[in-house]
Amino acid sequence: MAGLEEQIKELEDELQKTPYNKATAKHIGRVKAKIAKIKDEAVTRAMRAGGGGEGYSVKKSGDATVVLVGFPSTGKSTLLNALTGTKSEVAAYAFTTLTVVPGALEHKGAKIQILDIPGLIAGAAMGKGRGKEVIGVVRGADLIVILVDVFNANHVGVLMKELYDAGIRINQARPDITIKKTAYGGVRMNHVGILDLDLEEIRSILSENKLMNADVLIRGNATQEDVIDAMLGSRMYIPAFVAVNKVDLVDLDERKAIDEAVLEEFGSRPLLISAHTGYHMEEMKDEIYERLGFMRVYLKPQAGAADLEEPLIIRSGSTVEDVCRKLHRDFVDRFRYARVWGDSVKHPGQRVGLPHKLKEGDLLTIIIEH
Repeated sequence: MAGLEEQIKELEDELQKTPYNKATAKHIGRVKAKIAKIKDEAVTRAMRAGGGGEGYSVKKSGDATVVLVGFPSTGKSTLLNALTGTKSEVAAYAFTTLTVVPGALEHKGAKIQILDIPGLIAGAAMGKGRGKEVIGVVRGADLIVILVDVFNANHVGVLMKELYDAGIRINQARPDITIKKTAYGGVRMNHVGILDLDLEEIRSILSENKLMNADVLIRGNATQEDVIDAMLGSRMYIPAFVAVNKVDLVDLDERKAIDEAVLEEFGSRPLLISAHTGYHMEEMKDEIYERLGFMRVYLKPQAGAADLEEPLIIRSGSTVEDVCRKLHRDFVDRFRYARVWGDSVKHPGQRVGLPHKLKEGDLLTIIIEH
């Protein structure tokens, strides 16, 4: 592992020394692709070697999974207890969580699984400590809460780097890039919209992955990093927000300074909380619910009245097929058609198929073969 880290350091130093301009863009692209590939292989190897480990192969449950990410002793266990009432096993000597502790938060009708994972350490992405197992759990999350405490708010940047190195892209949309391997013809590129990259840069990036023949389609603008991410294909795009714990231990001026510092580092304001006193716990639950992008749909039996009391909680962008899968595993196979009343259709009771995307507040009747 040390050899890999030295290799990465040398390449990163080379990047720092090279001024970015049109003449060097191709070389820089290649170096970035090389670094990304080494890191990607290290993470993959670490994950394979880890094999999940006891307590790490976490079964997902509920409507979504949230992972609390932070260094040891930031109060993750206390926060989990405050949000879910789970009693986490806290070792008195080091305040470390021993395994992944799942808790269930019920909020606004949604059942949300919250996982408290062992504290992340610097170098976790490359497999240091229990890094490989921890990263494996984080990559499966629907939302990440980056937890720091008031005395270590500067850790946000370090945690973000660990997640980035592990192939996790926070609050980023997946770039609209398609790379298709071909048998011959070299690298051909098509793009829709303005693109600041040129073909030579893309060729040099793809050559790092031995892709000499490929059709590349880029919609919208893209950076070298976007092309590298699309080439490696192992990136996870996960929403996240920062929560700063233990704010009851500092005065208002200090809170304000932390708020500004995190805003500058992370790009959005943190949620200031105290898991110990319960300060801003309801706001925290609301933030989790909002960030997960839930919506409600109401089910109407074929011959009966709609159940307007108990909505079905699904994620924004869900289709009729997603609802069928959630209701019963046979529903997709036995599906005939559905009728929808609401904003997602042009007229009430419109007949739709499995791929139909639903909207908040839709009323849905599913017709299946008996």
